Amino acid sequence: MVNRTIVQDAINTGEGILRLAPCWVPRSFMIPGRRLRLHPDDLYAFGANRGGINERWFSSTTKASNGPLTTEDEGLSYVVTNSGEKFLLKDAVDEAGDLLLGADVMAREKGWNILCKFFDNMGPIPHHMHQDDEFAARVGFKGKPEAYYFPPQYNQIKNNFPYTFMGLEPGTTKDDVRKCLENWNKGDNGILGFARAYLLEPGTGWQIDPGILHAPGSLVTYEPQVNSDVFAMFQSEVDGRLVDWSLLVKDVPADKQHDLDYLIAMLDWDANVNPEFGKSNKCFPTPVKPFAETEKQGYREVWVTYGTAFYSAKELTVLPGQKATITDAEAYGCIVVQGHGSLGKQPVSAPTMIRFGQLTEDEYFITKAAANQGVVIENKSISDPLVILKHFGPGNPDAEPLKKKK
Repeated sequence: MVNRTIVQDAINTGEGILRLAPCWVPRSFMIPGRRLRLHPDDLYAFGANRGGINERWFSSTTKASNGPLTTEDEGLSYVVTNSGEKFLLKDAVDEAGDLLLGADVMAREKGWNILCKFFDNMGPIPHHMHQDDEFAARVGFKGKPEAYYFPPQYNQIKNNFPYTFMGLEPGTTKDDVRKCLENWNKGDNGILGFARAYLLEPGTGWQIDPGILHAPGSLVTYEPQVNSDVFAMFQSEVDGRLVDWSLLVKDVPADKQHDLDYLIAMLDWDANVNPEFGKSNKCFPTPVKPFAETEKQGYREVWVTYGTAFYSAKELTVLPGQKATITDAEAYGCIVVQGHGSLGKQPVSAPTMIRFGQLTEDEYFITKAAANQGVVIENKSISDPLVILKHFGPGNPDAEPLKKKK
C-alpha cells in the first residue's frame, strides 16, 4: 500500500517530476484509429469482446466506466519509480495530495479533478452529450465539460471522417429530437439530419460544455475534461454500426430511462441551437507570452485549451539544441508528442511504437512545488523540436485572464 513516505520519496528522487506508465482504455462501440503508437498486435489487448484500444488516458485518477467487464484499475495511471516499483497516482493523491497539488488545491478540490486523454477513432463517434452537474449527480457522478485539441504530430493521417457534428441546426425543435428517439429501433434515427458538421483542423481545438450534442470525428484528439465518464448517446446508428439504447441511458436514473422528456431535458437547448456555435466554441492557439520574447530564451508556448475554470492546457515547444526553464502556477500532467531531451533529471522522448504494458519516457506528472520553482527542459536534438502538451486542473491562475465572461 502506498503511503505518504513512499510518495515523498518518489517526489524527492525525481525532484518533483513523477514518471507515469501508459494507461490504455478500450471502447466496445468504436473502431481504433491505429495512431496512438500502440503496436498493431496489441490493439485488442483487453480481449476482442472488450473492443479495441482507442484511448490513452493521462495522469488519470478516474476509473473508466466501461460496463461490468471493466478491470479493477482500468483508466487509472500508475507512477513508476526509478527502482521499478509502481503505485496508483490516485492513491498518491488520496494519501499525500498536498505534496503533489499543493495544500491549497487539496483543500479546495479534494483531489486531482481533471481527466485528460488522447482518443483515436477510424470514423466518427455517435452524436452524444455529457450531463451537467445537476443531471450527473442523480446517478452519483459529476457533470463533464470537455475540450479538444488536434495535435499535428498525431494527425498526419486524418482517417475516415475528419468532421465533427456539433449541436443542432438553428430552428430544430424538441419534437424533432423526440421523433429521433422514438425511431431508435428503426436503424438510423436521423438525428444527424438536424446537426451541423465542422471540418476538423490540426492545430486548433474546441470547447464543449455539458448538455451539447457532439459526434467527434476521426482526428486524434487531445482532450482535457472534468474527471467524469458520464455520457448519453443520442444516435442509434453510426458508420453502419447500431448503438444500443443502454448507451443512451447509461447515466440516467432507472425510472427515467424511457422518459423521453427527461432525456431531452438533459440537453442545453440554447447552446445546441446557437446560430454562432463555431464562433462561440472554436479555439485557436494563443501565445502565453510573445514569441519574440520567448524564442530568445529557446522556446515557444501557447494555450491550446482555455476559457473555462475547469481545466486548461498548453503546448510547449523547446527549439532544437536549446534549454529553457519553464515555471507554472500549478501542478500539471504532460505528454511528449515530438522529439527527445530531458525534463529536469528525467529523460523524455516521443515513442515510435509502444507495446501494451511497456513503459515509455513520454508521460510525467510535475508537482506544484516543482512547477513553481521552474522545470529545466532541454532539447537534445539539433534539428527536431521538442513538443510537450501540458494539462492543468481547475483554478489555474495563469489561465484566468483567458476565462470567458458568462
